[in-house]
Amino acid sequence: MQAASFTLGELARRFQLELRGDADFAIHGVGTLRGARADQIGFLANPKYRRELDETNAGAVILRDADAANWNGHALIAKDPYVAFAKIAALFEPQPDAPPGIHPTAVIDATARVDPSAHIGPHTAIGARSTVGKGAVVGPGCVIGEDNIVGDGCVLVARVTLVTRVRLGARVRIHPGAVIGADGFGLAMDRGHWIKVPQLGGVVIGDDCEIGANTTIDRGAIEDTVLEEDVRIDNLVQIAHNCRVGAHSAMAGCSALAGSSKVGRYCMIGGSSGLAGHIEITDHVIVLGLSMVSQDITEPGQYSSGIPAQEASVWRRNLAALRRLGKRRGKD
Repeated sequence: MQAASFTLGELARRFQLELRGDADFAIHGVGTLRGARADQIGFLANPKYRRELDETNAGAVILRDADAANWNGHALIAKDPYVAFAKIAALFEPQPDAPPGIHPTAVIDATARVDPSAHIGPHTAIGARSTVGKGAVVGPGCVIGEDNIVGDGCVLVARVTLVTRVRLGARVRIHPGAVIGADGFGLAMDRGHWIKVPQLGGVVIGDDCEIGANTTIDRGAIEDTVLEEDVRIDNLVQIAHNCRVGAHSAMAGCSALAGSSKVGRYCMIGGSSGLAGHIEITDHVIVLGLSMVSQDITEPGQYSSGIPAQEASVWRRNLAALRRLGKRRGKD
């Protein structure tokens, strides 16, 4: 595969950035300010790394206009350098070869429908009445059970499991090990014995969503579990049955939603955070890492219940003070 190369002029025109320097200067890759080579472009998005401009070997840098005075080399000026970097870096990402066709080791039920333009990789299984849309890629070892829909342009990277009644919109990307549509954790206690509640719903995932590795999204008990369009889910996330995640929201690794909880649009759930069941948070909410949300959030903003790490002796003194406070309040 031939290595990608773009001139600064091409990048500026494609992404509507201001160019300062030689438009014909060729860029062969991207890197950090500390690690970029002379034929690569770096970026300055976080002011914390501004000092690295003086030492970088990058041939060009993506930065804000306010930082350009501290850089004498080639530059692309962006309102948000990190967004510009993400778009440019995508040009240098090698894409795997996935030609249309069905691998001979794949097992496909006679009632399933696979578009001729789709790629079905080795050792995959597609169950009854499931469909795979135009240009979709189903990677090696994937299992698509009964009554699932894989939309046009979806990519199931490898070892993805769609259990049953999962509907993927267009251009959904799911990373290895994810399990979508498994039973929700529905139980009822009857005379000292658990009875399993049937999970009769499905999972609906909107267009342009991305699901991280080893994430689990359970199907609904009666109604569907729903991710609206452009939702981004990190690795090792748990989304329980009957949850709903609003469009353009994101959940970081090891976060979890308990059953029937609802997340609004444009929300961000930090790593290792959780929502209790049957609660709702409104649009434009940021839940910081290690937080536990146990009641509705009705106003946009940032919310946290976690305690940042601190030196152990300081933590012990603070904990002792909290205990003394509790004892004093008990005497009041």
